Amino acid sequence: MLTKTTEKVDMFEKIVLPRSSSLRLKKVVLRAPRDGCLKGLFKSKPRTPADVVRQTRSLLIELESNAGRGGTKRDEKMAELNKLIQEMKSILYGNDESEPDVEACAQLTQEFFRDNTLRLLIICLPKLNLEARNEATQVVANLQRQLVHSHLIASDYLEINLDLMDHLISGHVLESEHMKKFFDYIQLPNFDVAADSAATFKDLLTRHKSTVAEFLSRNYNWLLGDLLLNRSNSAVMVRYVSSKDSLRIIMNLMRESSKNIQMDAFHVFKLFVANENKPPDIVNVLVANRSKLLRLLGVFKADTGEDQSFEADKAEVVKEIAELEPQAPVNVSGELYKDLVI
Repeated sequence: MLTKTTEKVDMFEKIVLPRSSSLRLKKVVLRAPRDGCLKGLFKSKPRTPADVVRQTRSLLIELESNAGRGGTKRDEKMAELNKLIQEMKSILYGNDESEPDVEACAQLTQEFFRDNTLRLLIICLPKLNLEARNEATQVVANLQRQLVHSHLIASDYLEINLDLMDHLISGHVLESEHMKKFFDYIQLPNFDVAADSAATFKDLLTRHKSTVAEFLSRNYNWLLGDLLLNRSNSAVMVRYVSSKDSLRIIMNLMRESSKNIQMDAFHVFKLFVANENKPPDIVNVLVANRSKLLRLLGVFKADTGEDQSFEADKAEVVKEIAELEPQAPVNVSGELYKDLVI
């Protein structure tokens, strides 16, 4: 092939080209096949699923060891890590053009659980940006369902790395929206599901004492509101709204600077006011603080979206407080702890 090409060039030179031009043309023609071969020879291969996991693991190790360092180089590494996480997600979930390949998913899963990539990813989750965290969570969730030779290797890995569950629970589950769903799960009619949910909920609140204590202090109002507003807890609710000390706490929480705390406290406060069988102590605390409460409620505003229901509840609360009559001499100790500042 190369000999024939050379012969044609020689013939073309003799007929058309001067000597200097013909030499240049011969070099170009003879070099072209070799250049094309070399270009194909050194062309980069596409990354295999195992390669993607290995590169991800390498960047996670680097991210963990250089946690406090910043700069352009770190930003570049983070951008590359984000791309790799997106690539893993694409392999596991497929894309608009194709469904996930079973063999590729199996390769990725095996490599992922071979050298503690899951541990590294969980530890580094707080360091990732929001989009990367969401995609990493989807990757991990998918890997839990991936069968390799009809076997869930993720299950085996977690059985010998139970501390990862503790890390996830203490660092992420308590702060997620899923925490609130336990109140629904515990009351499901399916006994097995309800019992498992109750046991898990108990572990969440008892195994990580310092983390849970901080969580409860920040989320006291919505936890309390969810418990008391649930019909199945009516006995607990009646007992709670009969406590003068509880009423004092809730009234003070209504004056917190946080709008969320104010609103959550109001939804609990209205239970005290709506109770048709208020003990005398509760009535007297409300009467003693009537003017302050009415002033406070007068400037209460709801977030957009619950205006109508809130305004209706507030109107009922104001009307009830305004019509209350003391049932015994007003106890000065029932007043709010601090003066109201409107």
